[in-house]
Amino acid sequence: MQASHHDIAVREKNSWASVAIIVGSGVVLALQVGKASIAAPLLRADMGLDLAAIGWLTAVIAVLGMLGGMPAGSLVAARGDRRVFLAGLGASALGAALGAAAPGYGWLLACRMLEGLGFLLVVVAGPALLQRVVATGQRDLAFALWSCFMPTGIALAMLLGPLFSSWRTLWWGSAALSLAAAGAVLLLPPSTRGAWRGWRDTGRDALATLRGREPLLLAAGFGLYSLQFFALFNFLPILLTERMGMPLQVAGLLAAAATAANIAGNLCAGFLMDRGVARWALVACGCVVMGLAGSGVFLSVLPDAGSFALCVLFSAAGGLIPATLLATAPRAAPSPARVPLVVGLMMQGNNLGQVVGPAAVGGVIQAHGWPAAAGIAGAAGVLALGVALGLRRSGR
Repeated sequence: MQASHHDIAVREKNSWASVAIIVGSGVVLALQVGKASIAAPLLRADMGLDLAAIGWLTAVIAVLGMLGGMPAGSLVAARGDRRVFLAGLGASALGAALGAAAPGYGWLLACRMLEGLGFLLVVVAGPALLQRVVATGQRDLAFALWSCFMPTGIALAMLLGPLFSSWRTLWWGSAALSLAAAGAVLLLPPSTRGAWRGWRDTGRDALATLRGREPLLLAAGFGLYSLQFFALFNFLPILLTERMGMPLQVAGLLAAAATAANIAGNLCAGFLMDRGVARWALVACGCVVMGLAGSGVFLSVLPDAGSFALCVLFSAAGGLIPATLLATAPRAAPSPARVPLVVGLMMQGNNLGQVVGPAAVGGVIQAHGWPAAAGIAGAAGVLALGVALGLRRSGR
């Protein structure tokens, strides 16, 4: 009996070591996304890029995710989660290395597309890999940890980016990190290749996923969360410097701190799900607080310190949503083989929100001023509440 308990303890230890490798790899890929924003001054000085060109270096990754989520899920189902995860890390490393040697903007943008492909593959394969290596009773917490990879990576990019004197050095360093992550992933249990049934059956699975009520609700929820989060946080440094008059260095630290609050929300969601709190209630709580806090920030209903506190509250409460939705994906899939398709659909919603949110808020602010953006924040919160109620009717 003691040996049995010992074996169980060893398996659990190995399981959480695998989770650390998978989540750490996701953080490395999120850092790849965030490095373009923090390197913007260096890129402008070296290549003479305008803000629109800088914006595309980040937006191209979201556009790829918006279009390729479900195809990437089909690839995971056909080729195996670890293989696709490793391919994503390899593409990211290659894109960063080629980008570091880019002679001009066109080359750099093409390399960012390759990095974006790597990011997409890792993001879609990661949940499938977690589902395979983690015991059923530990999955909610594991998915909560996984959902932290994006804010953690972006916060690290904001903190580490200024330490580099050249954007090319930053790109080389990020390539090395992706290669190191790939080496760690090789330690994970290999995946067996999925039973490839041809494109017709794969297409049938994709259509069945699109017709499912719960997968569409999860995708809509992720899209609305992403719309709200990036609509505010893309403009947070500008809000801190222009509206609150803070120096750029202080604004960067505060933006990183507010982003890190999202991590706490993700972990809190895992803790609460593990204790039986209804998933729809967590999503409802997150979207209501995001809608109210986001509207308060744009309307400047509080002094500067209070507005920043609302940003932190917005970020922390928002963290409840992605962790809950990702942990619900395996339950919403009709079969284990379709989990990557559900996750891919969710990532398409997520990236659609990343593209639409900042564009809509930026246009509204430009035309009507900061307070007008409160309408977008409030409307997205109401729609997300509708998603939460839909999950309640589905028994989640």
